[in-house]
Amino acid sequence: MFILGLTGGIGSGKTAASDYFAAQGITVVDADVIAHQLTCAGSPLLNVLQAAFGDWVIDEHGNYNRPAMRQYVFDNPTKLATLNAIMHPAIHHAITDALAQAASAYVVLSVPLLFEGRHKSPNLLGLCHQVLVVDVSVDTQLERAAHRDDSSCEQIAAIIDKQISRADRLAIAAQIGADIVNNDGDKDALYAKLAALHAKYLSQAADFGKEQIDK
Repeated sequence: MFILGLTGGIGSGKTAASDYFAAQGITVVDADVIAHQLTCAGSPLLNVLQAAFGDWVIDEHGNYNRPAMRQYVFDNPTKLATLNAIMHPAIHHAITDALAQAASAYVVLSVPLLFEGRHKSPNLLGLCHQVLVVDVSVDTQLERAAHRDDSSCEQIAAIIDKQISRADRLAIAAQIGADIVNNDGDKDALYAKLAALHAKYLSQAADFGKEQIDK
């Protein structure tokens, strides 16, 4: 299966992009969605998190207290490492299963921190045959993410500072030959750009399939 990695900073419009591909009949495997599924109420992984961090990780409704966990690990690398050691293997396993089950012309793997995790083993970037970066200015990130998440610009700025910088993201994209689509405009402008890329990916996927048959 030809795998297209989709990434971008917070508020860049990754979801709008993945929604476009899904509307074209392309399977989208979203790392954030999988993480939410793995930590649903009563899940084995939620029980592991509870044992590792305490009862507070489960809220009064029996759900994963994601905001509290985000705050808990935000400025503590040791606690974050413990969380990642629990979450990342489970997410990676679920993602590879979902990719194996995809039946569309190609599959989109949406991962917000695709580049940040490129040096880890295993890493999701290594699964991708092509990468698409959704890029916006930092001002656009602040405006869109603050509006979407009902957060202050200061809170969003703190999250942006924890992610790879825009300049570094674009530099890595250039190094690996990734496609870059600017999304500072409206959704119609984004979709027009994605339509051309979709045609390109269909062609790449067809060529990839022929290569696999020849092997």
